[in-house]
Amino acid sequence: MPDGMPNETPGEALTEPSAERRHLAAEKKNQRYVWWYLAYFLFGIHIVAFVMIYAVTHAK
Repeated sequence: MPDGMPNETPGEALTEPSAERRHLAAEKKNQRYVWWYLAYFLFGIHIVAFVMIYAVTHAK
């Protein structure tokens, strides 16, 4: 091309950023789910620990 334009059609130029945008959105969503799973796991571990501490301190 005379103006130094890349050799791609307008359709190719539009699909690549859209695909990358979808990938980044999915990655952000998955990362959010990982943080929620981690939060629930840590909360559950603390509940189990408090129950065990209660059981040990109140054992006869």
